Amino acid sequence: MTDGHALEYRGFRFELRADAARGGYQPVVVLVRTPADEEEKQLPSDTEEIVYGTEAEAIRHAEQQAMRWVHDRTGTGQTQF
Repeated sequence: MTDGHALEYRGFRFELRADAARGGYQPVVVLVRTPADEEEKQLPSDTEEIVYGTEAEAIRHAEQQAMRWVHDRTGTGQTQF
């Protein structure tokens, strides 16, 4: 597991990391704060057994997953990436 990276996006705070998995890295996203101060929770994996060749690729995927999660819940759509 790599050191975590923080992402603050539209009032939501996430911790992102890349866990070692089967010859690569699996992205992991943990929601740690919301505008409503909800409880911390790990987002479900959206890679379906896909692993990335580098930690950086896995972290980039985790960032995109976190941003999609926010857009899905705030109704702002994906056009704002």
